[in-house]
Amino acid sequence: MVEIRQLGEHVGETVTVVGWVEATRAHGKVAFVVVRDGTGLVQGVLLKKEVDEATWDLHAALSAESVVAITGEVRAEPRAPGGHELGITALERRSTADDYPIQPKEHGVEFLLDHRHLWLRSSLQRAGLRVRAEVEQAVHDFFYGRDFVRIDTPILTGAIGEHAGSLFQTDYFGEPAFLAQTGQLYVEAACPAFRKVYCFGPTFRAEKSKTRRHLTEFWMVEPEVAFADSDDNMRLQEEFVSYLVERALERCGEELKVLERDTSLLENVRPPFPRISYTEAVERLTAAGNEVTWGSDLGAADETQLMEGRDLPLFVYNYPKQAKAFYMKENPEDPRTVLCDDLLAPEGYGEIIGGSQREDDLDRLVERIREEGLPEAAYAWYLDLRRYGTFPHSGFGLGIERTVAWITGRRHIRELIPFPRLMNRLYP
Repeated sequence: MVEIRQLGEHVGETVTVVGWVEATRAHGKVAFVVVRDGTGLVQGVLLKKEVDEATWDLHAALSAESVVAITGEVRAEPRAPGGHELGITALERRSTADDYPIQPKEHGVEFLLDHRHLWLRSSLQRAGLRVRAEVEQAVHDFFYGRDFVRIDTPILTGAIGEHAGSLFQTDYFGEPAFLAQTGQLYVEAACPAFRKVYCFGPTFRAEKSKTRRHLTEFWMVEPEVAFADSDDNMRLQEEFVSYLVERALERCGEELKVLERDTSLLENVRPPFPRISYTEAVERLTAAGNEVTWGSDLGAADETQLMEGRDLPLFVYNYPKQAKAFYMKENPEDPRTVLCDDLLAPEGYGEIIGGSQREDDLDRLVERIREEGLPEAAYAWYLDLRRYGTFPHSGFGLGIERTVAWITGRRHIRELIPFPRLMNRLYP
């Protein structure tokens, strides 16, 4: 038995492939079966005169997603799926999939999400998730190659990193705990130990949002770098994003073709990325007729407006203090703002990164915690980081699903995670 991806090494040989039936068809005395084994697709060809009657009848009875073993000679065939085909001499059905729910017709989104455990098998979903897997591997390779240490941060925590209104709360042996919104506070703690660190894992937001850009559970990579300021932080972000895009283009060409992605829109994604201040962004938006006031966060429509006509991601930096999290460093040149940035992706995909220089002044950080009404005792350990050897440092969080949606050109991030968790969906 060989895997389909290995068929190029066996041209002219007789081999057996085991997999799931993608499709069948017959034309007179010639029949075809397309088989998927998880490593690729191969087309098997049956000639009625060369197989027995039982084999011919078995082909006619095959249903989509049944498991079969096909044996035959490997032939190079550029027109066939995967570039090879098998001249079938033997066909064995190992399991059946009668009345398979997903058929080659239009299905509603809710139906497909109800059957997500089966929808994963379709070509578009396979392609998107393969790109995701490659991007995730590229994340680790990028940071490993730059001497970052991976830190695994807790999912259950007593300290929040973002806004209290988006917390999932649970009981932790009689005291309140929360599903982590971010691992950032904990990688900050690891920074003095290793200088350059990152975490990568699931994060949770109890936001009652049904947009194509939101999930209640999503994956985020969060690096943190000691002695790095906000400018250093943005340079790392543009190098990182450019690397992820380049890696997908280099290794996922076939998947991007399946997804019908116009890769020319990605080929020029390389540093430097343009930058505008939040204040300049508001001026541009108001001049264009948008109803946005200085001091509020930018919404999806604002981000889309700012990205019109752009083919590179855009940094918007130094937002107002009241629009951002408590841990961001006050801007010494304008105390109304903090040293932070959002990185906006082109083509309407919006923010894919949020980053900042962290507040390293103990007194200012305590003041911000109190302004936000957060429980000071829960952050005692976090304040110790400023009490014992404080230092300038910066970091950011990149959302995997939004980034992969942009790279693949898919419109809804729910397709770029194997089992999406939405406001109204906990199944399957």
